[in-house]
Amino acid sequence: MKRYHEFVEVVNKQIQEVLRQEEVLEKAAHMIADSIKKDGVLHVFGCGHSQMFGEELCFRTGGLGMVNAIMLPHYGIYPNHRLSQLMERTEGFAPVVFDMMKPQSQDILLIVSVSGRNPAGIDMVLRAKEKGIKTIAFTSLDYSMKVTSRHSSGLLLKDVADLVVDLGGIKGDAVLENPKIKEKFCSPSTVVTMSVLIGMIGEVIDLLIEDGITPPIWLSGNLDEGDAHNAKISEKYKDRVDIL
Repeated sequence: MKRYHEFVEVVNKQIQEVLRQEEVLEKAAHMIADSIKKDGVLHVFGCGHSQMFGEELCFRTGGLGMVNAIMLPHYGIYPNHRLSQLMERTEGFAPVVFDMMKPQSQDILLIVSVSGRNPAGIDMVLRAKEKGIKTIAFTSLDYSMKVTSRHSSGLLLKDVADLVVDLGGIKGDAVLENPKIKEKFCSPSTVVTMSVLIGMIGEVIDLLIEDGITPPIWLSGNLDEGDAHNAKISEKYKDRVDIL
């Protein structure tokens, strides 16, 4: 079997494993929808490559207008991946970052961390809970339970979030093997998480519509009507969504 077939099969299997958590995913969608009904914002945070989840959900064609991606260069792999690793392992910085987002008690914080062991995500959840903000974590329980916490409390992300979606997968994330090398390669967590997250936003949109709410949805800027449509959403959320 060609490796691209093998990898896609692994991804599809893992996605189906996540989708079996129907009750948890439904609860997450309702938490987000209930927040939006109260004029809340969905804050999305991740470190390193996990920043892409916030980026994908924020100001994205077909996405919701009130999604705020918490993206600082300190936590990204650019300009230097070593800075990202240093910062995600540093306690005390994330709460300040979260405060900069002007969070309100009706908001929701969603954090993606496959290992769930680093202080940045844990700190941010703890800060959100201090503010009465509900939190959702997307993390791999198998991975988390086979590593130690880097937080001084000894806690993992799964221990502090209000709701946990298990991404499945294995310790180390990478899944493919070749007998000639010891390292596994090709990690499915990105594709798995992105697929589930985007689908969950679709569920949130349906929930809002069922309650008689017309959700603000971004249009492609390459449509003739896109700029004017998006300008109205930007004006509404410019003080709540960091990039606007």
